Amino acid sequence: MYKNLFLAGFLLACFSFVKAQNGAYPDIDRMADQLEAQVIQWRRDFHQNPELSNREFKTAEKIAAHLKSLGLEVRTGIAITGVIGILRTGRPGPVVALRADMDALPVTERTPVPFASRARGEYLGEEVGVMHACGHDTHVAMLMGAAQILVNMKSQLKGTVVFIFQPAEEGAPPGEKGGAGLMVEEGVLDDPKADVVFGLHINAQTEVGMIRFKPGGTMAAADRFVITVKGKQTHGSTPWTGIDPVTVAAQIVLGLQMIVSRQTELTREPAVISVGKISGGVRNNIIPEEVELVGTIRTLDPQMQDIIHEKIRHTATNIAEASGAKAVVEIERYVPVTFNNLELTQAMGPTMKRVAGEDNVVLTRAVTGAEDFSFFANKIPGLFLFLGGMPKGKNPTESAPHHTPDFYIDESGMKLGVRMLCNLTVDYMKMSK
Repeated sequence: MYKNLFLAGFLLACFSFVKAQNGAYPDIDRMADQLEAQVIQWRRDFHQNPELSNREFKTAEKIAAHLKSLGLEVRTGIAITGVIGILRTGRPGPVVALRADMDALPVTERTPVPFASRARGEYLGEEVGVMHACGHDTHVAMLMGAAQILVNMKSQLKGTVVFIFQPAEEGAPPGEKGGAGLMVEEGVLDDPKADVVFGLHINAQTEVGMIRFKPGGTMAAADRFVITVKGKQTHGSTPWTGIDPVTVAAQIVLGLQMIVSRQTELTREPAVISVGKISGGVRNNIIPEEVELVGTIRTLDPQMQDIIHEKIRHTATNIAEASGAKAVVEIERYVPVTFNNLELTQAMGPTMKRVAGEDNVVLTRAVTGAEDFSFFANKIPGLFLFLGGMPKGKNPTESAPHHTPDFYIDESGMKLGVRMLCNLTVDYMKMSK
């Protein structure tokens, strides 16, 4: 009798385990369907109320309130405004980290949607419009949805899930620290100690329903440079009595482009040097004493990165000296290359194809955009995917780029993101011993 009871109990346990494993996928799909409207509503709220880097106070409050309502262990104030939620299943298994970024940009929105941002903020001492012009609002909403689904599936999971809501992906204000680097520095991956980290970025030039990815280096390192050109102030009518830093700065801008077009081995990896800001002078008839150039460097190879840094210093200082001016070059290594762990990417390939459909998973080339997800992926194995956010059938060349006033996301693509985060978590837990 006891033997039969033991056998019955064993078979029931086996049946329950198999049912749990087989039932996970339809459960995720069912709950993602049910939550879609709520995820969209969350996204629209964040979109209407964007906040700049290291200033995501209300955003963080809303996220923390949601995570607490799910019964998660919640930690706030990480890297200034960051929030994490921890789901402990009570069963041994891996620690899976899922990350979303929270910050908006100093961009004035032009999209004709009823939930368009009208927010204003301060950036570098100036009043600016504030907009989620890179889709971080969708990232937050999708991860909130994934958290709710995975909490409801707790009995089918093993291990721990850490939901990371990260501030300042676009860069902390000058003089401040922030972003993923600061979160890592403050131990966000150490307690509990994460085994892997997954992240998604919605893309306005990728059709809804599609997933793009690349093993290895997928997004560029981003470095910030400041070149201060120092001349000699004089009257605009007599430039020969001074040293004009404006014309020298113009020559330096052109000289920097020669580094990429004529001095860089572009068949090895792409590289970009862009000057984004030029400032100097106070009025039309005064040649100023100095001009400041601020820009970005994008590289996908560490050796090329070092070479380009040296060439920037050499080019700027020598052009300035040729005119009797002086150039002071400062280069800040800001974000390293975003690297998709090769073994993890291969292991999760079947998950990507099952969730999105094999024809909808596309191997892509590296891009010169940068992501500070790289700080997480430099510490532990990481996988970063691009999620389609462009309306079906639209020409990508007609879709407004990220970081622009007309940036637009088709919200129907968000459900795939929620499903993908959940399935990556479930499948990694299943394959881990």
